[in-house]
Amino acid sequence: MKTCSLNDFLESVKPWLSDEYIRSVHLDENEDLILEFTDGVKNAYHIEDCDLYQIKEILMDFKKKGITIKQ
Repeated sequence: MKTCSLNDFLESVKPWLSDEYIRSVHLDENEDLILEFTDGVKNAYHIEDCDLYQIKEILMDFKKKGITIKQ
C-alpha cells in the first residue's frame, strides 16, 4: 500500500484514468482506494490528507471517465 497526499495520488494516476487501463476502483474497509488495472495488477492507496467525502468525489470523477466503481 502506498500512503500519499491527495495531490500526489491524483498526479500518479493521471496517465491511467481510463477504462482502458483501470478495470475498477473501490474503497476497502479502511477507506483506502483499491485500483484494479486491466492487466490484473491491484494497487492500494491510503490518502492521508482528505476525508471520506473527498474520496467519494474522486470516485465520482473516475466514474465519469468510464471506470467501474465497485461497492
